[in-house]
Amino acid sequence: MIKLIEFAFRVRTIWAVLMALFVGGIMIAAAGHNPITAYGVLFHGAFIDYYGLGATLVKMSPILLAGLAVIIPLRAGLFNIGGEGQIYIGALCSTAVALYVTGLPDFAHFGLVIVAGCVGGGLWALIPAILRAYRGINEVIVTILMNYVAINLVSYFVSGPMMQPDAPYPYSPEIDDHLFLSWIMPGTDVHTGIIMGLLLSFTFWFILKYSSVGFGWSTVGHNPVAAKYAGINVKKQMLIAMFVGGAVAGLAGTIEVIGLKYRLFHLFSPGYGYDGIVVAFLASLNPILLPFATLFLSGLKAGANVMQRAIGLESTIIEAIQGLVIIFTAASLALKFDKPFWERFLDRRQKPNKDTVGTKNV
Repeated sequence: MIKLIEFAFRVRTIWAVLMALFVGGIMIAAAGHNPITAYGVLFHGAFIDYYGLGATLVKMSPILLAGLAVIIPLRAGLFNIGGEGQIYIGALCSTAVALYVTGLPDFAHFGLVIVAGCVGGGLWALIPAILRAYRGINEVIVTILMNYVAINLVSYFVSGPMMQPDAPYPYSPEIDDHLFLSWIMPGTDVHTGIIMGLLLSFTFWFILKYSSVGFGWSTVGHNPVAAKYAGINVKKQMLIAMFVGGAVAGLAGTIEVIGLKYRLFHLFSPGYGYDGIVVAFLASLNPILLPFATLFLSGLKAGANVMQRAIGLESTIIEAIQGLVIIFTAASLALKFDKPFWERFLDRRQKPNKDTVGTKNV
């Protein structure tokens, strides 16, 4: 029995999602629609329908990388809220290299675009990490503020120096087609960026679980004082973890440019950096579970429009359900399995039963 209770605590985020869907069903019913029909349309449109699944996977690519950008620094005790800004800076750097670096072989140019996006995002994340490590400034505040700086910086470039001549909207010229990511689902926009995200999820799961680098980050994150006494350079590990997280977020911005939009747009990200925070905690900060959490959230986003068209239910209901998922998931993470408490509780439940049986026998 105690193992069953422990297992229930381990999958508490699943219970949180189910509770969010249940409360969301009440909201759907209050709006005058059948919750079962609404959810059926939503999940069929997001995961069963070929083109709906394609839309889900397109949204999944950047959110998955943004989730990794949260998980990696958090292992070292740093809360990276700046994924959105790192996505923008990564996209800006990769677009600049794609447009203005010429004379390279196609393969070398493609690799340089990827590296530029990763380095741009990593360096942008390094700023709050340095302020935290050497000045003790809270990285949460700095990363939030830097998001707005990055967004406005990109807006300046695409509406000024990098703007396509005579463009009706702030965006850059289109990049060369030899830099485009390959499509993997004919007739959809699904590109190889999803494969890159899945490979990185597995890679960082292995690094965090089995490598000395992952052990160093975890030690710093759990107890920086003990890590320092153990001979670990705490500041260095914090900087490395934050840089790597920012680099992964920068890659998310890069694949949006070379895999989907083919140019840099003003306000091109609909909040993927913030979605990454949601899926990171929905996956219990485990990179191997992150693809499943990302698939679920991306499916909600992709299926919302299908549900609106099919039954006339406003897509804002899905936004409310996403908020409920965040609330219930955050509440579930506060619950910890206390084995001694449950052993005492079960012992008290069993003891009266034994006494009752003994009385009847007498």
